[in-house]
Amino acid sequence: MSDDETGSGAPATDACDSALVDAATLPGVPDEFQRLWTPHRMAYIQAGPEVLRKECPFCEAPRKSDEDGLIVFRGRTAYALLNLFPYNSGHLLVCPYRHIATYDEATDEEVAEIGLLTQQGMRVLRQVSRCDGFNIGMNQGHVAGAGVDEHLHQHIVPRWSSDANFFPIIAKTKALPQLLGDVRRAVWDAWHA
Repeated sequence: MSDDETGSGAPATDACDSALVDAATLPGVPDEFQRLWTPHRMAYIQAGPEVLRKECPFCEAPRKSDEDGLIVFRGRTAYALLNLFPYNSGHLLVCPYRHIATYDEATDEEVAEIGLLTQQGMRVLRQVSRCDGFNIGMNQGHVAGAGVDEHLHQHIVPRWSSDANFFPIIAKTKALPQLLGDVRRAVWDAWHA
């Protein structure tokens, strides 16, 4: 088949590649974004924000098994779990069991345990992932960027000197190199060693 027979101006392909289509020939406006397909996020997209509002995910997680709840450690007043929608591999959350919205509502005991679990989480993540640093913080209230603003939670996001390379900045693509279940198992094992 010649270029003229394909109608695309693209060179003809071998018979084994006949089902492949050069994406550059597809309709649409080219842009600077690369696509990294993440079909596992479809459950989050299809569920929409209403599902998160029916049941508080941070009240529900401790009622599940550690594996199903993505929990890596259970304390007396607070617990640590993996973020279901992580910014980086190993992104942990530390939550009080009690359903409170803001840090100033936490008891002294909850504040102390949230701090202790944050420190322990950092140590474990350093050991497991050899990260170079962390972003730690709490978004309190919807206006402040909290996805689940009715239940206090602290983020522990591991960072590497190379995680802000061209990929997310120029290529506008974020790669998560490990499956969530594998990360949870590694963090849980290290935390309980």
